[in-house]
Amino acid sequence: MESFNNAEQCWKTILADVQGKKNLLSTIKQFALDNKGITKVVFGTSGWRGEIGSDYTFNNVRIVTAAIIELFKADDIEVMKAMGVKNFEEIKKRGVIVGHDNRFLGPDFAHDVMGLLHEAGIKVYYSAETTTPEFSTAILELNAACSINLTPSHNPANWAGFKFNPSDGGPAGPEITKVIENIANRMMNDGTIIDAPSDPVTENINPIELYKKFILKRGTIDLDKIKKFMAEQDVFICVDHVHGSTRTRPQSIIDDSPKIKYLRTEDDYLFGGIAPEPSAKNLTPAISALNASKAKFKLGVIMDPDGDRIRFTDGINDISMNHFGAMALHFLFKYKGIKGLLVKSVATSNFANAVARKLNIKINETMVGFKNFRPFLLPSSKNKAIVTFEESDGISAFNHTLEKDSMFGLLLAIEMMADTGKNIGDYLKDIREEFGYFYPDRSGISVDRSLVGAPLIQKLKAIGERLKVGASVNVGSNVKTVKEVITLDGTKVVFDDDSWLLIRPSGTEPKVRFYIETRSAEEKEIMFKTAEEITAKAIAS
Repeated sequence: MESFNNAEQCWKTILADVQGKKNLLSTIKQFALDNKGITKVVFGTSGWRGEIGSDYTFNNVRIVTAAIIELFKADDIEVMKAMGVKNFEEIKKRGVIVGHDNRFLGPDFAHDVMGLLHEAGIKVYYSAETTTPEFSTAILELNAACSINLTPSHNPANWAGFKFNPSDGGPAGPEITKVIENIANRMMNDGTIIDAPSDPVTENINPIELYKKFILKRGTIDLDKIKKFMAEQDVFICVDHVHGSTRTRPQSIIDDSPKIKYLRTEDDYLFGGIAPEPSAKNLTPAISALNASKAKFKLGVIMDPDGDRIRFTDGINDISMNHFGAMALHFLFKYKGIKGLLVKSVATSNFANAVARKLNIKINETMVGFKNFRPFLLPSSKNKAIVTFEESDGISAFNHTLEKDSMFGLLLAIEMMADTGKNIGDYLKDIREEFGYFYPDRSGISVDRSLVGAPLIQKLKAIGERLKVGASVNVGSNVKTVKEVITLDGTKVVFDDDSWLLIRPSGTEPKVRFYIETRSAEEKEIMFKTAEEITAKAIAS
């Protein structure tokens, strides 16, 4: 029998041989139960995440839950306002929805979260295996106070996570998460140990049916048109669930059909040894399935485990959100007549900007993180988005959820084919011919560990101070003029030909992230090199 000093060692052994070592998951569970070591709780752009058995342990999950309950009981006016409730009494009555994706120990962690909530006198809804956008819709359909979603999204198999959404269904903002962090980290430093709670009393709910009810009510997606298209046209669709919680969703919403093939739907806590993200590499099985079909209309997608990211293909073209977001803008505006703004993160392709400018649609770019789209997705907003998306494959739109939603992306792509009479690759080609060709990409470099956090942020500020509008920059053998400098989230330098580079420091790791976009595929490596040179000068200064 193999022995390990800690969960990290055990995970390395498992992930090096997922088929031969999956029996060691029982050892990971024991580490998660026994480990009482503390961690620093940080809610990043999408919740708190940690390695199962190392920092994501049963005691630490109970501590974070207890911190949330303490936040509830404090009845702080500003926090309650951000939550969208009056007080703790209202939270107890409206209730909290708790669920998880289908990762290792999800139901076990959820049991303890629900047990502590129940002991505090709070009504608890249990949604079991649930996608992230379904939490958003379930909150609204049930008029719940908030939700706790146990998922690390697209992270590798050794990770688990903890997301918190207030009563509007969107990701919690810093006015809530900072309070949770402060309370949880105080408890950690005090060495708090919380015993496992008894079995909770819960009300089981069906998140899929609540989601379907929501989209029928909101009407942005035309389910009848999609079903008619699927029934009458020569269509083949392949959906790769990568062993995630999106499985069973499409057939539950648009009905089962022999024209849809589903990949990787079985339980697999280790995801077959891959990083379960909607990447071009992971899209390969769907492309193979499409290429084996002779259907007129072909669509392939891959979704991440918690259903908030999606990538597309027609069997020929790999279509990331950088391009699909622009297609969605064009489709929703031209074909469905939806008016409003284009809202996207600063790190996302300017392809949609080109579409928006020509169609006289106003543009709003935000910091990275889907929670920054909330003001433009709220039903009460005066400046509503036509579509909101970010380069990391998340999308939502007018009258839809405040969370990014892979199922929405799939339904929208099918409706595009139904309305345009074209495969999405052909539709993309038409839009490119009219609005221009854009080639986005991302990369990054590591820097000395001493620079992590504030020192790195401070050094990279010099880039925005040095590169002013009108300045000349050597990009390979070309000299480009700076047209715009955006310092909203890092420094984005837009050149006169609409190519650009964005340099962002990581706030938690010794890394600098590069996002670039060129007007030709050949220039991408040159633009990355330029970003590295600019960064090196800033760090050396």
